[in-house]
Amino acid sequence: MLTIHVADLLLPGGPGAPVPGGAVAVRGSAISAVGPYEEVAAAHPGARVRRWPGVLTPGLCNPYGPELLERAYHPDPRESGELGAEPLTGAALAALEMTDARWGASARRGAQRMLAHGTVALAGDLWRSAVLDAVTRAGLSCEQRLTEPGGPPSLDPFAGGPVAEAFLVPLGPEGGDADFAVFDVPVGGDPYAALREHGARTCVATVLRGRLVYRRR
Repeated sequence: MLTIHVADLLLPGGPGAPVPGGAVAVRGSAISAVGPYEEVAAAHPGARVRRWPGVLTPGLCNPYGPELLERAYHPDPRESGELGAEPLTGAALAALEMTDARWGASARRGAQRMLAHGTVALAGDLWRSAVLDAVTRAGLSCEQRLTEPGGPPSLDPFAGGPVAEAFLVPLGPEGGDADFAVFDVPVGGDPYAALREHGARTCVATVLRGRLVYRRR
């Protein structure tokens, strides 16, 4: 089935200009069209339409793959009373008995948190097979990291630098992977400033190779 995703504003990434009321048409795992909703809808009559608030952007790449998944533990909700809800690092991580199974479970939870921040890829080499398996099952791709990222590791890819640098690849052309996310931020001013100010925690939807893998309830 072909689906059109439309938001208040589309940021296609790269040299593309922002498109008010922009849309992305998706067939299977690939993009069929990107542009103003009226044009996309006219070219694809009968398509299912999903409407989202805020800004639709390319999917994000988190530069802290190893730091977040192999050097941090994401507690199970059942452990929140003892360990809290935030990732554990340093001495708190060293105090845990980390087996391969526990690393894998932590990575699965970490990957889901990444998807909830609009992330479709991570950068950096992963060495633990249990972690790599969790990432692969989640559908996240692994990108090469040429330089060490600055700043403390964060689940928010917008936190470390210019917003546009967090985009994995621009949206399109036709036939490209349908990887994108939508963030519920104000669109009346500079959308890049709004994304940086409010952060990727405002994600309302993440689409990974055409599948809606995260939707805020």
